[in-house]
Amino acid sequence: MKKTLRMVMAVCLMAVSSFAAAANYTLWINGRTGGGVVGDYDSWTYWGPGTTAAGVNKKSVNWDGRSGIASQSGRIRDALDCFCTGSNWCYVVTHSAGDLMIGYTLANYGGSARVKKNAVANASGVCGNSDGSAQTGWNIKWVRAASGAAGGSELSDAGAWTTTEPLVQDLKTTTARAMYNHNTTRNVWFYMYAGARGTAYSGILPGQDDEAVAYHSTGGVAGSAGGSYCNPGDWLCKDLTLGTAANEGGSVKWSYHSVSFRDDGEAHNHYANGNWGGIVGVVRTAVVNSAL
Repeated sequence: MKKTLRMVMAVCLMAVSSFAAAANYTLWINGRTGGGVVGDYDSWTYWGPGTTAAGVNKKSVNWDGRSGIASQSGRIRDALDCFCTGSNWCYVVTHSAGDLMIGYTLANYGGSARVKKNAVANASGVCGNSDGSAQTGWNIKWVRAASGAAGGSELSDAGAWTTTEPLVQDLKTTTARAMYNHNTTRNVWFYMYAGARGTAYSGILPGQDDEAVAYHSTGGVAGSAGGSYCNPGDWLCKDLTLGTAANEGGSVKWSYHSVSFRDDGEAHNHYANGNWGGIVGVVRTAVVNSAL
């Protein structure tokens, strides 16, 4: 009887230990230009002060912001393996080309076998194995995209950015849209936040824009090329709708993509400016209230 009781208590203790070890993490994936130290999940140079609230157990998933998406995807996979496997779950937040990065990574690797990790990273951003077992894909609750560039940008098409950067080539509208199946999100919802504080020099961008990316991309509009979408009341182009509804004129959004914020007041530009600014600030507030 005593032996049986000890065994039951041991099982209970293991269960409690496993439960206590489970954690949620908030992963922030930068866009073009990078800035944070690659492999250092506590380097927040790209975003703003690291002391600023940005979701539970926040981690900065840094990649160089200049190389091609395919070549840098391994950095993202390392972070997802570290913090989003086993009993751990992740909230993922992206900015600009970070949206293209997570979309590409989920579509191409989200169905692969991933060895469960222990959430303790070395200097290269790689974590050790936990129990040696594997799982399919990652545990992701949602993705929130600030000025998502998975649909590309006409600034890349026109050569407004340096054409020697491989990332700029990937950000051409037709290239970005053909890079992977944007409807394949592994059932993870992408919540889109579209800024609209454009300027005269961003007139090359169709419809509403935030100086760098237009609504067709930041709103997750499907198709092989970009279109012209605006806030309600602008008679020059069609309305980008909130949620998953078809846009004015009938165009649809990619599967599992929903517009959470449309900048009707034209108050938010593209840039974080090292202080959680622009549309990034809007997303950060939403994350603080939901990534718990």
